Amino acid sequence: MALVDELKRRNVLKVVFTYLVVGWLLTEVLTTILPELGAPPWASRMVILVFALGFIPAAVLPWLYELTPDGIMRESDIARGDARRGKSHTFDYVAIISATILIVVIAILGARTSIDEAMPEVTELSPASVAVLPFVNMTGDASNDYFSDGLTETLLHMLAQIPDLRVAARTSSFAFKGQSKTIGEIAQALSVAHVLEGSVQLSDNRVRITAQLIRAEDGFHVWSNNFERDFDDIFAIQDEIAKKVGSALSESLLGSEQAPSISGFDTRNPDAYDLYLQALAARTTFSYGGLQAAEDLLKGALATDPEFLEAKTELAFNYLNQFETGLIGRDEAMTNCSAMTRQVLATRPDDPMANALRIYVGIAGNTEAADPGQFYDAIDQLERLVAENPGVYQIRMLLGQALQRVQRYDRALVVHLEALQQEPYNPRVHFELGALYLLLDRPADARTALERSLELESRQPNAYAKLALVSSQLGDGVGTVKHFLRAFEIDPRDHELPAGIALFLYGLGLVEEGDDFRNLVNAVAPTSEIAYLLELRRAISMGDVTASAAAARRIIEDDVEDRKGTYAEAVQQLMRVAVASGTIEETTAYLEEHAPGIFDIKADALPHKYRSAQIAALDAWFASLPREELLRRLDDLLNEAHEFGIDPLKNPSHRLGVYALRGETEAAVQLALEQVLSQPVTRDLLWREEYSQPVYADIVADERVRDALRRREAEYDTVRDEVRAYLRDISESAQAQSTRPDLDEERISRLARTAARRNSPR
Repeated sequence: MALVDELKRRNVLKVVFTYLVVGWLLTEVLTTILPELGAPPWASRMVILVFALGFIPAAVLPWLYELTPDGIMRESDIARGDARRGKSHTFDYVAIISATILIVVIAILGARTSIDEAMPEVTELSPASVAVLPFVNMTGDASNDYFSDGLTETLLHMLAQIPDLRVAARTSSFAFKGQSKTIGEIAQALSVAHVLEGSVQLSDNRVRITAQLIRAEDGFHVWSNNFERDFDDIFAIQDEIAKKVGSALSESLLGSEQAPSISGFDTRNPDAYDLYLQALAARTTFSYGGLQAAEDLLKGALATDPEFLEAKTELAFNYLNQFETGLIGRDEAMTNCSAMTRQVLATRPDDPMANALRIYVGIAGNTEAADPGQFYDAIDQLERLVAENPGVYQIRMLLGQALQRVQRYDRALVVHLEALQQEPYNPRVHFELGALYLLLDRPADARTALERSLELESRQPNAYAKLALVSSQLGDGVGTVKHFLRAFEIDPRDHELPAGIALFLYGLGLVEEGDDFRNLVNAVAPTSEIAYLLELRRAISMGDVTASAAAARRIIEDDVEDRKGTYAEAVQQLMRVAVASGTIEETTAYLEEHAPGIFDIKADALPHKYRSAQIAALDAWFASLPREELLRRLDDLLNEAHEFGIDPLKNPSHRLGVYALRGETEAAVQLALEQVLSQPVTRDLLWREEYSQPVYADIVADERVRDALRRREAEYDTVRDEVRAYLRDISESAQAQSTRPDLDEERISRLARTAARRNSPR
């Protein structure tokens, strides 16, 4: 007891107790909020480590020292009964305050790291830099905007060819169209030293153009001129302006008296050029309607001028965008893109964008898992093209997407942040960044990027669809439906948008509500991959085993592509039904009959969807194969992924499945409690089917896991009730606005419009 009394006398117990309470509370709060702020994982670990290490000075310092009126003294040097003893206990809490400050500093640095990473570095201002603002249409007729915008487009294209001159991207320059910003403000926002602006007047068959190059720092006119010509000579006017501006820039900014060699678009047909410009405007939103309209316009341009190479390149990119949004299938997209690219390269073999497309299609169009070296060679080639053409965003975007295909997300993030630095006003850059943050499981950052993208271009249905996924990651069921409805209201031709709502509602057991949206999908795209998936998910939601097996067989027999994981999910459902009915052998034979080689793990070349099917079959193999064979197949699949640079174990749910397959029950239980079941239920609405499989039996038997599953059930019920109430509310509002008969398509459209009005920013 003497030791305890001495600890009390020296205030050690009081200080230690206070430190533990304050430090524990602070650590709990910070480790909870830091991930939501997007801080790196080391920040939370460092907070815990500092708290643990801080215990030592918190206990030792008050034992050894005391702060007296005469200063800091060793406790042993103060005699008992000394009047100075106990005059101040301030020093007793130095350790607490110091450790607390250190913990907070670590937290701030962690959050700051996330913020700094998300914000591109400020571009160093170069005197050899210029932004071309949209030329002002002075005719008073908005229908003539295409001409003034086209002139701007051509000047951008031509000036970008001048070596050592940095030209602000088109999307960034056009972001200031119609805004009352000063030249200085625009130049500062775009990090350029000069601005080229002008105006266009059309009268009968005459055109008058005024152009002036302004130094932003002091408003000095480096160069200005007026041009008046016949309208039929528009390309000559564009060439003349661009060359004179280029000469002025070369002389005043780059110190060269020789006029640069630059050229305009590869057409002299004004009708083809006009259609091309309209296509660029149409595809801005990347919607179904916009992409289809752009395709028609580009084909019209090529029908008018078959040698218009820029139109061919743009059409090739259009096919890729159509595939990404589900408008056309992989084979059609890649075939058409390759055909256009080959035509461009036949005339211009060094064209950087055409070469980037050729390289990307070589891996994106490959439906078989081939040599991993092919993917990395393609990435190396794309990186070289980016280095050689740093100002061409399309090439950088293809590189980012190629990196994402092999899950090199950190490198892809750098690529997209570099693009953001170059084009801060490009909505597509923010969209791609938001999509990547979703893959990185950083929903807060994804939401910020996507909302910024919508600020720049509000008519993007795909951005709202991504925000729906953000809401589901954050546990906001109503928000998920709201954003999907908003996306559908913008682009009612995109059948995958109502399908997204239907899948979400089926996951919540809201079959009747989901059927409204499924019917719409079946009306416009009954043979799409997503339509097949809806049939399967509907049957699973209803607990209809027979119907789910039938839907899965249709997917297998029709050899449906694996978009949205459709094919792999069909294989998984068939195998799960086989486990429950004891028919694994028969089901395996059926699958191998309709998909020869589907379970050949050692195959050198295998369709990607077969690899996905093999992973989906692991649950059934757990119940049917000898343990040694199961583990061998598991290791083979993991090694196959690692050869492509993919680590499935980074995903907590995948890692949980591997632990379960290997029989590492305690590790699986801890992972389930800490990282999987602690996540919002809306992240995985198929969790019931997952945890009912034999492979998870030992894990689910743990009472702690059972408690977590009961909490998940309660959360699931709450979300379902909230979503049902929201849909009922907007349905009643929509019906109150119309007395027409309630056809499914009309009712869904009204639901979307009603929801959009309620959720649109004021």
